[in-house]
Amino acid sequence: MNHWDAIWLNARLATFDGGADAYGTVEDGAVAARDGRIAWVGPRAELPSGWKAQVEHDCRGGWLTPGLIDCHTHLVYAGSRAGEFEQRLQGASYEEIARAGGGIVSTVRATRAASDLDLLRQSSRRVAALLAEGVTTVEIKSGYGLDTVTESRILRVARQLAASCAIEVKTTFLGAHALPPEYAGHADDYITLVCEEMLPAIHAAGLADAVDAFCEGIGFSPAQTARVFEKARSLGLPVKLHADQLSDLGGAGLAAHYAALSADHLEYTSPASVDAMARAGTVAVLLPGAYYFLRETRLPPIVALRERGVPMALATDCNPGTSPCTSLLLMLNLACTLFRLTPAEALAGVTRHAARALGLQNEAGRIAVGLRADLALWEIERPAELAYAFGATPCVGRYYAGTVAPLPA
Repeated sequence: MNHWDAIWLNARLATFDGGADAYGTVEDGAVAARDGRIAWVGPRAELPSGWKAQVEHDCRGGWLTPGLIDCHTHLVYAGSRAGEFEQRLQGASYEEIARAGGGIVSTVRATRAASDLDLLRQSSRRVAALLAEGVTTVEIKSGYGLDTVTESRILRVARQLAASCAIEVKTTFLGAHALPPEYAGHADDYITLVCEEMLPAIHAAGLADAVDAFCEGIGFSPAQTARVFEKARSLGLPVKLHADQLSDLGGAGLAAHYAALSADHLEYTSPASVDAMARAGTVAVLLPGAYYFLRETRLPPIVALRERGVPMALATDCNPGTSPCTSLLLMLNLACTLFRLTPAEALAGVTRHAARALGLQNEAGRIAVGLRADLALWEIERPAELAYAFGATPCVGRYYAGTVAPLPA
């Protein structure tokens, strides 16, 4: 006898777990959950006889997908950088603004001055926008504190969001995001602080699930990044990397050398680095929002990534300076129109591949037995509509660990 906590019926399924097409489609499917995990999935006609469920959800012919995953965000911060947006429209580059004291450092000043309550309130609004689009997992990076106290505060606020929003939050320590003003001209000394004080303290407090860095000319060198990664390795923390966004410093190859979960941005990534990612199993996280917002003209190596079988995830990169966006569905459209991904590739990028980019491939991102019952219900005729209609909000149901997670009003 199959006794389940919940069952979803009268649904079309996009399982992203193999099948006759790229979506893993099951027409007239059913999904059952027990103890927060998927216990059965398949065509409704093949349901075992005698099944029972405490709760039955009638999907009314809508599409069920895995709950969406935003695998790269910086959404805990204070302040605005709309003024820099105006400067860029007048011809200033991202690098010029950063070197003049703007950019990341300006957000650091605002974030250090904000209270924890202010950070929580502002960040809750950003998360609510993601929830409305069927997101059930989000990664949140620190990186706007650049000192032990504020970096820890950011990550604690991220943990609070998980407790209050019926969403899984994976936290990433990004202390090596930029050089704080008090360390101007002393980047190596700051990296020593990151490695010897900040990272050990944050790890001891259980605040970080992974470690990231910004390997770039206006960030940190490959050698400095390697120091951070070595320390993370010694603490047993996985790594990921902002790589090759503005230039090719071999960042994606460096990430692959350390078996990184992901290398992100990748506009200037070389063929050799793509090969290294393929060998290491490192996920490519594409961030079309930043590409669009900065008016970048060099595309990530999409064809090479596809040919070498490197999984391509997508994310909002929600941040105040280069992608002030809280719409993961918009990223699907941008990935298709700007990067020429197919709708199926784009949707895989915010489900199964995004899960892998966070080390959650055995927890989320597919509708498969044993995974957490994170689901999104859509009032659409075909899955491609999620990448087609930017500005639309067709999510009519969100379920986290098998239970109804109300959509924001």
